[in-house]
Amino acid sequence: MIGAAQYAAALDRVLALVVLLDDDMTRSLARDGLTVSRAHLLWELRRQGPLTQRALADALSVSARNVTGLVDGLAAAGLVSREAHPSDRRATLVTPTAHGTEVVRAMERDQETLGRLLFADMPPERVAAFIATLDEILGKLHAAGVTRQPEEQPS
Repeated sequence: MIGAAQYAAALDRVLALVVLLDDDMTRSLARDGLTVSRAHLLWELRRQGPLTQRALADALSVSARNVTGLVDGLAAAGLVSREAHPSDRRATLVTPTAHGTEVVRAMERDQETLGRLLFADMPPERVAAFIATLDEILGKLHAAGVTRQPEEQPS
């Protein structure tokens, strides 16, 4: 059975990792003029294709007003465009531009590079165990209700 000191040591390392990854991600995204929320929106478009702002709000768990601000900023930067929906004239599709698609591809390359840096020298079974451990921790956090509320999403 583990004790309080081990709980604290494990949590200290998780928090140190979170701070390092957050700093790295913030600096990396800033090079492209992005925030975490704007990058998340681009990532969703990459994953799902063009979406309505309502579908984006649902995918990002944010308010429709928050998505409007995110899309406005991305459109002003030339990363997304708004286009008429092909079957619902009341709706608008948010679509990544060629520049937006290239920015997401660069994010994917950066993610792969960091993944290689962190895990390439580890045996596959250790990586699998690490993933399983993180999945278990994330599951416990979600079960405990530790999630962001839409109003807490930064723009």
